[in-house]
Amino acid sequence: MKKNNVFTILFIAQIFLFISCSSDSDDSIDTTEEQTETETTAYVETYEDSDFEATDWTDATHSKSADPNFEEVFSDTEVKRLDLVITEERWQAMLDDMTANYGEFGTSVSAGGPPAGNGLVDTDEDPIFVPGDVYYEGKEWYRVGLRFKGNSSLQSTWSNGNLKLSFKLDFDEFEDEYPQIDNQRFYGFKKLSLKNNYNDKSMLREKVAADVFTAAGVVSSHTAFYAVYVDYGDGPVYFGLYTMVEEVDDTVIDTQFADNDGNLYKPDGDGASFADGSFTEDVFVKKTNEDDEDYTDILSIFEALHAENRTTDSETWRTNLESVFDTDMFLKYLAVNTVIQNWDTYGRMTHNYFLYNNPDTEKLQWIPWDNNEALQNGNMQGSLALDFSDVNSTEWPLIGYLYADDIYKATYNAYVQDVVDNAFNTSTMQSKYANYASLIEPYATTELEGHTFLNSSADFYIAVDELKNHVSERATAVQNYLN
Repeated sequence: MKKNNVFTILFIAQIFLFISCSSDSDDSIDTTEEQTETETTAYVETYEDSDFEATDWTDATHSKSADPNFEEVFSDTEVKRLDLVITEERWQAMLDDMTANYGEFGTSVSAGGPPAGNGLVDTDEDPIFVPGDVYYEGKEWYRVGLRFKGNSSLQSTWSNGNLKLSFKLDFDEFEDEYPQIDNQRFYGFKKLSLKNNYNDKSMLREKVAADVFTAAGVVSSHTAFYAVYVDYGDGPVYFGLYTMVEEVDDTVIDTQFADNDGNLYKPDGDGASFADGSFTEDVFVKKTNEDDEDYTDILSIFEALHAENRTTDSETWRTNLESVFDTDMFLKYLAVNTVIQNWDTYGRMTHNYFLYNNPDTEKLQWIPWDNNEALQNGNMQGSLALDFSDVNSTEWPLIGYLYADDIYKATYNAYVQDVVDNAFNTSTMQSKYANYASLIEPYATTELEGHTFLNSSADFYIAVDELKNHVSERATAVQNYLN
């Protein structure tokens, strides 16, 4: 049985409390009765709904044998509807788990663990999965693993009393409990993320940023807009406009690389800065080959990056670094990321990227992730300057050391020019913003109170205008930088 399948954890402490209060006194009978009542009301997953036939199952829509249907799932010209159906009891278990981890819904007080320094709970635990049904275009997907997802965005949304929470979908998470869904897929996809467009009143940033990365030739997830409804006992409730995002550890490495057997890492923590001496295994979380404790590929980057010959023999330093790390693709990514202003990732934050050891090249390749904060100056210290004058090289050596090298700097500058000429061209982007805004406007401006980040529909239109102005401003900034 998979670790997220059991929900009795939420109640263990309460049950132990009753047991410890038992005694030989006259009130021991009352305590026993109270304990019995608690045990009978506690939620325990029994999978009693396992007697069903998967009547909508077809090879093209549900089978693992089907190739991923990107045209169906990731349309650029439609807003598709997706319905999630969760029993009242399971929905309550999801909410109880959130309360246990992050405090009461609608309060900023964290109850589930020590604050992370920004008022948020510092936890490595993901929210629990529950079985639920997914409906799309008249077809049902059965007992899909559904859970809330996110870190700061999840906690902030929850604490603000907003139920527009992001979801993760795993279509065969519960195949051991429901043999009927063995290797169930959604048009060839095992996992998908539904992002709630947190901190983005335009609801376009996640989608557009991924489009720009892809257009520039950087490996990136496919994305699409979805109107999401959730039925947790009283009929479907419109949860709002979401962005569906392709999972890197599912079809991205399977379809955008010749071989998906390499190590895939999702770094998160101090060592993800690649600062000298900061490596720890727990920071470089493996999403493939999890049982293999060999981190030689990551350590090789640290060794090559911080070699003494960086300043004495730059040609040898570059050769050694390029033998283990795809520096050209990183510089292309860096150019896109800096031009469009994406602050919530490497250079400011030690997360929101993947590294894949491409078996074809035997080099680790950079893959961007979680772009809802892109296309703006940003928070904290703000987005990075195009010349990285605001970057501490020893703290962020993949940027600082490479930009300090004349060869790599020239490559970066060439990619910066290419980004504004093509993938982030002002005319192209103005058209894209207009088309996408027109497409999603009916869904964005009709979100319901308690399931939206908008104070009014005016917020949406203002945010779209800001994006249109932003692309023009960035073209000017690039021109000034290169001149």
